[in-house]
Amino acid sequence: MDASAVALRSGAGRWILTATILGSGVAFLDGSVVNVALPAIGRDVGGDLAVLQWVLDAYLLTLSSLLLLGGALGDRYGRRRVFVAGIVLFTLASVGCGLAASGGVLILARLVQGIGGALLVPGSLALINASIAHDDRGAAVGRWAGLTGVASAVGPFVGGWLVDAASWRWVFLINLPIAAAALVAVRRVPESRDPTATGPPDLPGAATATAGLAGTVFALIQVPAAGWSPLNATALVVGAAALVAFPLVESRRAEPLLPLSLFRSRQFTGANLTTFTVYAALGGALFLLSLQLQQSLGYRAVEAGVATLPITVLMLLLSGRMGALAQRTGPRLPMTVGPFCCAAGLALLTRAVPGSSYVTGVLPGVAVFGLGLSITVAPLTSAVLASVAPEHGGVASGVNNAISRLAGLVAVAVLPLIAGLSHIGAGAALGPGFATAMLVSAVVCAFGGVLAWSTIDRATAVRPLPLPGVNHACQDPCTSRSR
Repeated sequence: MDASAVALRSGAGRWILTATILGSGVAFLDGSVVNVALPAIGRDVGGDLAVLQWVLDAYLLTLSSLLLLGGALGDRYGRRRVFVAGIVLFTLASVGCGLAASGGVLILARLVQGIGGALLVPGSLALINASIAHDDRGAAVGRWAGLTGVASAVGPFVGGWLVDAASWRWVFLINLPIAAAALVAVRRVPESRDPTATGPPDLPGAATATAGLAGTVFALIQVPAAGWSPLNATALVVGAAALVAFPLVESRRAEPLLPLSLFRSRQFTGANLTTFTVYAALGGALFLLSLQLQQSLGYRAVEAGVATLPITVLMLLLSGRMGALAQRTGPRLPMTVGPFCCAAGLALLTRAVPGSSYVTGVLPGVAVFGLGLSITVAPLTSAVLASVAPEHGGVASGVNNAISRLAGLVAVAVLPLIAGLSHIGAGAALGPGFATAMLVSAVVCAFGGVLAWSTIDRATAVRPLPLPGVNHACQDPCTSRSR
C-alpha cells in the first residue's frame, strides 16, 4: 500500500472526500438545473431556439473536447492543482453566466464554464484513487457516488424553484457557495501526480478535436437559422477538415488523448457506439422535453423540474442492482433490453401534448425511459472495461465518458433540425415537431440495442469499476453513479 495513502475515517480522508464531493457536486448540479431554466433564459435574453441550443452546447463543446486533456494535465502537473484551477475557472464562469446581459455573453461564459468543468471533473475520482488507502477506496467511491447523486437528483427541483421564485440567473449563482466550500476543503488534500506521465500533453489533439466539433456544431445550429452565409460555410469546412485530421494527429502522438488502438476491440467499439446512441437520445429528448413542458403545456419551471425526477430516482435505486446483475450474467442482454426500453419510453412521450395530464401524458414515458436507462448504464460500463486490458481501464472509462458528452452535444444541435424545430421562436410552442423528435430519438435508442446485441460478447467477465482520471458521471439530469 502507498505509504502516503490515508484511511477514509481519518481527518485527512474526510477532507479528501468532502472536497471531491463538493467539487463534483457543483458540476453535476449545474448540469441538471440548466434545462429547466432554458425557457426563462430565452424570454430574458431573447433569440430563437438556436440561442437555447448554444446555451447547452457551448458548455458541452468545451467539456467533451477537453475532458481527456484535463485528466492528462492533472496526471502531469498535479491533480489537486488542476482540480483547484477547474473550480476557480468554473466559478468565475458561473458568475459570468449569472450576470450575462445578452445571449452572446451567456454563451461565451458557458464555453469558459465547460473548460473549467474539463479541468474539474476528471480530478474527483483521481484524487480519491491517489490519496485514499486501497482497502477504503470502494467505500469512498460509494459515498462519493451517493452524495453527488443527491446533487443531481435535487437539481431539477432546485433549478425550477430558483427560476420561479427569483430568476434563472440564480441557477448559475448558486454554484458560488458550493465552490467556495470545495476550495476550503481541498486545501487539506495532498498533492499527487503520475510519475510515469512524461512529455508534453497532447495539445495538438485537443486543439484539433475542439476545432472539429466547434466548426461542425456551429454550422449545424446556425445554417437552419441563418442560411448558408460565408461564415457558416467556412465553419463547416474547417470543422469537417479538423475532424478528418484528428485521427491522423492522434496516430502520430506518443501519448495521445485518444489511443486509437483501443478501437481494435470490437466490443470496445460497439459499447461506445451504443453509448453514443443512448446518450444522444437522452440529451436531445430531455432538451426538447423541458421546452415542451413549459412552452407547450404551460408548466412552471419547478413543475418541469419535478416532472423528470422519476428518471433520476430510478437510476439511483436500480443502477447498482443492474451492475451486480451484469457481473453475473454479462452485459450483452441488459445492454440490448435497456435501449429498447428507453425507446419505448421516448415513444410514450409523444403523448405529452397540450391537453394531456402529467399522469397520462408525461409520467409513463419518463418512467419507462428511466427504467431503460437504469438497465443500460452499469452493464455498458462493464462492457467497456471488460474490452480492454486492466491497465487501460482509466483511459477506456475516460473515452467512454467523453463520448457520452459528445453525444449530447451532437443531439442538441441535430435533433431540432431533423424534427423541423429550428425556426421556433423564443417561448413558442413546439407543435407536432416535438412528437417527431421523440420518435427519432426512439429509433436512435433502439438502434443502440441492436448494436449491443451485435457487438457485445454473450458472457463477459467484468471487473469492478476502476478509479480513472475521468469520472463517469452521466449528463444531466440522470445520475449514473455506477459508471
